[in-house]
Amino acid sequence: MPHIHDRKIKRLEMIANRLRQHVITMIAQAGSGHQGGALGMADIFAVLYFHELHHDPKRPDWKDRDRLLLSNGHICPIRYAAMAEAGYFPVKELLTLRQLDSRLQGHPERLRLPGLETTSGPLGEGLAQGAGMAYAAKMDKKTWRTYVIESDAEQAIGLHWEATMFAGKNRLDNLTCIIDRNNMQIDGDTEDVMPVEPLPEKFEAFGWHVIECCGNDIADIVRAIETAKKIHQRPTCIISHTIPGRGVSFMENDFHWHSQLFKPGQADQALRELKAIEQTLKADHAAV
Repeated sequence: MPHIHDRKIKRLEMIANRLRQHVITMIAQAGSGHQGGALGMADIFAVLYFHELHHDPKRPDWKDRDRLLLSNGHICPIRYAAMAEAGYFPVKELLTLRQLDSRLQGHPERLRLPGLETTSGPLGEGLAQGAGMAYAAKMDKKTWRTYVIESDAEQAIGLHWEATMFAGKNRLDNLTCIIDRNNMQIDGDTEDVMPVEPLPEKFEAFGWHVIECCGNDIADIVRAIETAKKIHQRPTCIISHTIPGRGVSFMENDFHWHSQLFKPGQADQALRELKAIEQTLKADHAAV
């Protein structure tokens, strides 16, 4: 297992918690947004932006940066939160989410915000776009990597599987797809709405290497991504098992919080719970 110091793990956990607080504050201010998936993916975005990605917030178009694509664009509040904390734009700008003329639209818009690789909205497009970028990197003999984040519900879309076939055929070992396997979509459980299992076997059948991890465990996320970097001649799919609404008791594993308006007091309650977790994490960090 790749070594990551306990203090770094605790620091990343604290960052993930801070990102979750931003998500609640942003969506409460906007009056709309997608909470469940955004909260569930906070740990992965913390690992990507603050440990794994080769990127430079001061040079968002740096040609040798790793490419990160968000296919399930509706969870963009967590990406915006990570980008702000990383220094791509001021943290105070997070409060403009979904406002007219804001750079932080309800789905990421590439031409508005530096640091975005694509404009995402229609589900199922991210892997096709990412596979194209990875293929171009191979043609140009570049060493940067491409990461595509997807929802599990997107696995029911045909374009996604065409891209899966393309990436496998072309042995794009510089491509990693991270699936948010939270079993939740807007109408309920994915396996009730449109079953997507068996996911590992499907990807393997297309020539991919498959890794499963706990997407709310920093060390396990790092293990999965570092392992993906060592795979040759095959793209890698990381099936990341997450808890939607992670960190907020009344949101966890409730599909209604895929996207739901806050009732009076609910955002404050969510922030209180996350602040309590923050205090515990600070104490743990000090003890390491």
